[in-house]
This record gives sequence, C-alpha cells and structure tokens, in this order.
Amino acid sequence: MMKVRSVSGSPLGRRHVLAMLGGVALSGLSPARWAQAGDAAASALAFDGDALVVAGAQVWRHDLSGGASATLATPRPHIRALATHPARTGRLFAASDGGGLDRSDDGGRTWAAASGGLPQAQVAALAIAAGAQDTVYAAVAGDGLWQSEDAGENWSFVMDRPWIAEAEREMLTLASVNLASGMGGIWIYAGTERGLTRVPDCFCRWQDVVAGDAMDALVAGTPPAPEAPLPEGEPVLALASAMAAPERFVAGLPSGLWASTDGGVTWSRRSGLVATALAVHPTEPSRIAAATADGVILSHDGGASWAALPTT
Repeated sequence: MMKVRSVSGSPLGRRHVLAMLGGVALSGLSPARWAQAGDAAASALAFDGDALVVAGAQVWRHDLSGGASATLATPRPHIRALATHPARTGRLFAASDGGGLDRSDDGGRTWAAASGGLPQAQVAALAIAAGAQDTVYAAVAGDGLWQSEDAGENWSFVMDRPWIAEAEREMLTLASVNLASGMGGIWIYAGTERGLTRVPDCFCRWQDVVAGDAMDALVAGTPPAPEAPLPEGEPVLALASAMAAPERFVAGLPSGLWASTDGGVTWSRRSGLVATALAVHPTEPSRIAAATADGVILSHDGGASWAALPTT
C-alpha cells in the first residue's frame, strides 16, 4: 500500500544530494488561467475518460458528456503536472510545485503519496507508459528521467536529461506513445527548453525525431533532418497525443499551436494560440483541451476552432 505523505529515503548518491538541495527550479513558464475558476490558475490538464481534470492551486473535474463540474481535493499546494491512462479510468498522478508526487484511484477525490525513492526536487512532467498502465515516467528538474513500474510505489533513475545544443536540457513535458519504429514501438517524447526529443523504453539514447526506421537512424548517427520540424531552439511548453492515434501530436510553443500526423517528424502551425498545457481525449484525438492566458478552451476539430469550457 502507498504511504500517505511519506517519501522513501534510500541513498541515491549524486541524485540524493541534488534531492536535498531541492533540484533546479523551473522559471519563466507562466501558468494559464482557467476563466471559469475565477482567479485560480490552471497549469495542468488531463482527460480521465470523458472527464477533463484541470489542476493548479486547486483541482477541478468537468464531465464533458454531462456538463457537471466539481472541485476536488488538492493533494499538495499547486499542481504542476498530471498524468492519466485510458485503461485505468479514475487513476490520476499529480506532481506539485516544490516536489512531491501523489496518486488518486478515485478520480481525484482522495490522494496518497506516490514518490517512494524520488528525489525531493521539482517533478516538471509526468507520463504513463502507453503499453503498461502501472509504469509511470517523471521528469525531475536538475536530474533526469525516473521510472516507476508499480504505479508510484517505488522509483528508479533511468535516463539523464537530453543533451541538446551542448548542454543538458530540462524536460518541460512528456508523452508516451506506441509507434511502430523498429525499436519495439514504445517511445517517451520530451518537450524541452530547446526543442523536441525522444528515447525508446530501452533508455539507450535520446535522439531527434526522424523519419523511417529508428534503429537505422541510431546506427547511422547522422539521419537526414525532417523537412518540416518544430522551430529550432524554441521551448516545447506542452505536448500531447491520444493513445487511439499515437502518430498524432499537438504541441504548445511560444510561437503557437503546432500539430503532427506522423509521430512528430513533420509539423504544421495550426494557430498563434499559446498553450502552456494540453490534453487530447484518449479515444477522440480531434478533441483537445488547452490552457491559455485567457482560460481553458476546447476544440472538437483538432485545433482548427476553439470554445470556452462550458460549465453548469
């Protein structure tokens, strides 16, 4: 069983020292506002079945099929990231500002600590493995990528931060997808402060997103650059994909909302919308939720048009 509000203290060497120092704080990312919640800020979104969970200083749950809204328990002060899995409706993972990770198995009504072995540093992003609902990935600021294979009971370090433009880069958002790629198919995509990268679930090496067989690209070492990548050097603030259509991505950058239909190889700019959090409905990939400076908005056509989140 999970221990409520407790953290395992096993020695972690260099990362244990980083944990005690609090890691590296993320700055410059203004949380979007959820207009329907007054002055509350929305910094994380996730679909839990047909319900949209919106989190910030509080946690809200909005049933898009019936229209009912509810304010839920907040596990810790201000939520930075959320993760859900369509095969386990009701299970939520939430990362809080300043460190700490919690799990709910009842749709956010009650929470318990799920950070045994994680450093006491900021968890900037979360994702649940596309093919294994108990496997969770956490991007720890100042450290790297961590994995739990038992739904947050225990954690282990699996990968350093991506090396981009001559430096390790912070991961701002994560997505796990099952794509046929020559390496088993399961990939963890990371939006970083300097662009998009990915690693297979063997955790062998971060690589640019390229066309064709990923194993060939790794062996070659210098794969051809895609014809239409995301803008070079821009931070990827938000990234999302539906498990029903893993080849389709949406990404939020300072330059606007971008979309890909080929696993992130080529991208097109859909609009100037600046989204700091995104969520895609697990079975309806054209239904997208975005947190913006003006509130949480919904699209039913893949981002071509948007409307405010309805409330009752």
